[in-house]
Amino acid sequence: MPETLVIIPTYNERENVRSIVDRVLSADSRIYVLVVDDNSPDGTGDMADEMAAADERISVLHRSGKLGLGTAYLEGFAIAAERGYRYVFEFDADGSHPPEKLPEMIDALDSGAGLVIGTRWMPGGRTENWPVQRQILSRGASIYARVLLQSKIRDITAGYRGYRVELLQGFDLTRIKSAGYCFQIEMAWLFERSGIRVSEVPITFVERQEGASKMSSDIIVEAVWRVFAWGLGYRLGAFSRHAGR
Repeated sequence: MPETLVIIPTYNERENVRSIVDRVLSADSRIYVLVVDDNSPDGTGDMADEMAAADERISVLHRSGKLGLGTAYLEGFAIAAERGYRYVFEFDADGSHPPEKLPEMIDALDSGAGLVIGTRWMPGGRTENWPVQRQILSRGASIYARVLLQSKIRDITAGYRGYRVELLQGFDLTRIKSAGYCFQIEMAWLFERSGIRVSEVPITFVERQEGASKMSSDIIVEAVWRVFAWGLGYRLGAFSRHAGR
């Protein structure tokens, strides 16, 4: 049985998708890749199809348009469960996440973690070629979420992470409503407050070399108001420890 599925959402990532998929597959023989393409106008989906035709470890899910990062991962999680994978990973297509860390993160799941996060903000973790304003935004968002949600996760906004599929199946993921990067916060907090072990592995996060960032003001606003509402609800008892199950 295949063990690990790495989900790579794409939208206009033609310059990056071939090299990043090759690096992911080279990191560990246990890894398979699912490219989730949101009808990229630049032909990313067509390129992914060509790669899948040449390598059985690659598959592609085509979607009708930009439907949000959160829904891309949720659809990928469902496919991982259907195909019998043990672990499923989230991974950016822009080259910012180091595939070479995947074996170490798989080891963390093998050792009992339910969720493992590739972390920038811990000893050994860092960013490379990142503008100062992005560092401030990322650190500030992490601190904001940690304080309001009373979280101990050091990089709760990080998008490089892996889950045990069996644990994902224990939650009602239809209740996950975040569309953008706030999805990362919501999922990590769901695992943490359910008492599931969360491990963090230090990584070097590298700024993309090709293409454009998908970060927008709408994504930031969504995260700000959702985290505030969750934090308030948690203090008022609206969220149980096992909410979402």
